[in-house]
Amino acid sequence: MNRILVVEDEADLAVTYDRLLRRQGYRVVTAASRAEGLESIESAPPALVIADLRLPDGNGIDIIRAARAREPRVPVIVVTGFPSRAARDAAVASGASAFLAKPFDASALLRLVHDELERSTR
Repeated sequence: MNRILVVEDEADLAVTYDRLLRRQGYRVVTAASRAEGLESIESAPPALVIADLRLPDGNGIDIIRAARAREPRVPVIVVTGFPSRAARDAAVASGASAFLAKPFDASALLRLVHDELERSTR
């Protein structure tokens, strides 16, 4: 079973992601801050990361870099409520495999998670 790390500081969104992904059979671990996300990556590397770009104690870019440093093939999906070309470019340059602007459709997230996990195992 694939373990997915969700780094999201908005509690209602973290719960939504958790429920949505668990219904699809994924194991989900949530982190509400940059520090918690980094600690989770170090303790048990996930198969996929979903990370908010703006976190209360830093930047989601740090999550991308840490996940990719620990496991170069791990897909990282960045989500943000403040999309811009600069944010997208910074995320991709740091190793993000996908970028989603909030709000987005649940089916789009699930499709992206599935596709990214498939791609990472090839």
